[in-house]
Amino acid sequence: MLSSKKYSITFIRLFTILISICSALYATAQDSPQVIHLWKNGAPGFENKKDEPELAKDWWVRNINNPSITVFLPPKEIANGTAVVICPGGGFLNIVYDAEGKDAAKYLNSRGVTAFVLKYRLFRMENSPYKQEHPTQDIFRAMRLVKSRAKEFNIDTARLGVMGFSAGGEVSGWVSYRFKENHSNNADDIDKLSARPSFQILIYPGPLAVPDSVPSNAPPTFLLAANGDECCSEPIIKLVQMHRKAKVPVEMHLYQQGAHAFNMGHRTEFITLKNWPQRMAEWMQDNGWLKH
Repeated sequence: MLSSKKYSITFIRLFTILISICSALYATAQDSPQVIHLWKNGAPGFENKKDEPELAKDWWVRNINNPSITVFLPPKEIANGTAVVICPGGGFLNIVYDAEGKDAAKYLNSRGVTAFVLKYRLFRMENSPYKQEHPTQDIFRAMRLVKSRAKEFNIDTARLGVMGFSAGGEVSGWVSYRFKENHSNNADDIDKLSARPSFQILIYPGPLAVPDSVPSNAPPTFLLAANGDECCSEPIIKLVQMHRKAKVPVEMHLYQQGAHAFNMGHRTEFITLKNWPQRMAEWMQDNGWLKH
């Protein structure tokens, strides 16, 4: 028989091995996250295109004909029930999937937030059959689809937000300010759910994010851009004024240094921009989105 000392050492070694295996399995799951298409048979009206392959190279993904969400789960021990649908940018020519999708998801995961990265249809891509209404349809469907599967992912539908970068900020704004609109073709039970986000995070959003007016029941919003961004600094200035007029909670960060597309802060020399995700986390904490 093993002595108590040898037994303890053996147990510790086995426990260490078990932890290592669990960590490896978790890392593998995150490297190959679950992909869920928004519609079982393809996008309404474009079902015949659902099996056309996407194109991906370096930093971009294109040719999205079967829009989807990719699931990124936080470690179970820190999961807090909050979730975010992330809309990467790319000017509706590309999806900046890694830098504005996966990187954002992993940061949110580190804060206990479940993330869903949306691949929406691109209406400015050369020879695209799509119009602006189609990515709008995609984000509405994505919000409803996540809510329909909330129990599966252990999230609270009252703590589901939306986050967008650049053109993805426009996509986010469309659902946040126009959530009462009907963008469903061949509606099913999923489309009966509300598409309204509980909160919104817009990072250097494009001008199409700015509505004619902000409704009084729009979600609380976090806005951020660099002052040198010729495209996408003015929209957040307009939006903060509109939010204040509508008495909808809003926080805005307009940084002195920098321009467009600094992503999650990895592609900038400026310390303020490198640390901007922390400002977002603080806002989420203050509003109760990060509390267990």
